[in-house]
Amino acid sequence: MRPLRYAINVTLDGCCHHEAGLPPDEESMRWWTDELGRADALLFGRVTYGMMESAWRRPATGTWPDWMGEWEVPFAETIDLARKHVVSSTLDEVDWNAELVRGDLGDAVRRLKQEPGEGLFVGGVTLPRALADLGLVDEYVLLVQPVVAGHGPTLLAGLRERVRLELVDRQELRSGAVVQRYRPVPAM
Repeated sequence: MRPLRYAINVTLDGCCHHEAGLPPDEESMRWWTDELGRADALLFGRVTYGMMESAWRRPATGTWPDWMGEWEVPFAETIDLARKHVVSSTLDEVDWNAELVRGDLGDAVRRLKQEPGEGLFVGGVTLPRALADLGLVDEYVLLVQPVVAGHGPTLLAGLRERVRLELVDRQELRSGAVVQRYRPVPAM
């Protein structure tokens, strides 16, 4: 069974709004590129899919936009080419190497996890909370930014049950951000 990894940027006070942390730098973009590269497919909800597509889909011209630095191109290429699954009850169709996930969320994700491969990556806020509630997240990867946001959506707010985790890896970046990798502790 391939693992489902939830990875997200988060501030020290738990805010997970994409604009609340530090702007990405070369080191963090390299880390995110590697993290996405560990997955056979990406799993997004409708909002995260739309946000990622608007920022990281290769333009029809084939040329990346001027705002993108050379150091951002490997990430853009990785996410652009990745296979994607989009959970949505409101979209009728998707493209950008994507297919819609319909029906019971738990059953659909269990089927995806049964496919051969190295892993699935899930990002965003709402979908990962639902997957955590279903006990389907195998690894939580937090890129903790050295920022206190003081407001905004917080990580996994509204979980029905507490999820006990064990730290399995920790890495400090030059920016002061810290990557923390956790796995759920099996219930006794």
